[in-house]
Amino acid sequence: MFTGIIEEVGALVTVRRAGMSARITVHAPRIAEGVEMGDSVAVNGICLTAVAREGVNLSFDAVPETMSRTNLKVARPGERVNLERAVAAGQPMGGHFVQGHVDGEGSLRSIHSQDNARILEVTIPPDLAKYLIPKGSVAVDGISLTVMEANPESFTVSIIPHTWEHTNLKGKRAGNPVNIEVDMLAKYVERLLAKE
Repeated sequence: MFTGIIEEVGALVTVRRAGMSARITVHAPRIAEGVEMGDSVAVNGICLTAVAREGVNLSFDAVPETMSRTNLKVARPGERVNLERAVAAGQPMGGHFVQGHVDGEGSLRSIHSQDNARILEVTIPPDLAKYLIPKGSVAVDGISLTVMEANPESFTVSIIPHTWEHTNLKGKRAGNPVNIEVDMLAKYVERLLAKE
């Protein structure tokens, strides 16, 4: 379980593809020392298990399901990635409940400034749009954000200066793919209502 509060922006060192899977290595100087093998780390919002550590580099295996559902399929060395270690019991929950189970990919449609904020419009697969509501939660590349507007094909979020400076959003451009995780509570409610 994660909070969507990014601890560090790391960089992809290698992406070694093998068929439909991959071994990725991330340069993570801030968090690497505190990560043990088998620990969960959210990489751009994707819950991955640490399988190796060399100095300040962490390696993870991505299975075909992960590669097909996330922006890892187009990841390249040097790309900046958001990193968050799993939340420990008793730790503050500053964002929202983020599982690291990416529901699908979106794309940045536009980024514009509004006073001290950046307004992002993100396209979303139509089957995920039903889970978004204004003032609801969404994770974009693992960042806990509040939905401003929810439309059938897109949603908007307002980014505060701290989030802009301390996540990979600062380097994103219109057209870039992003990982989307909708609020898990909405999915549970839908499932429960479908059983009635």
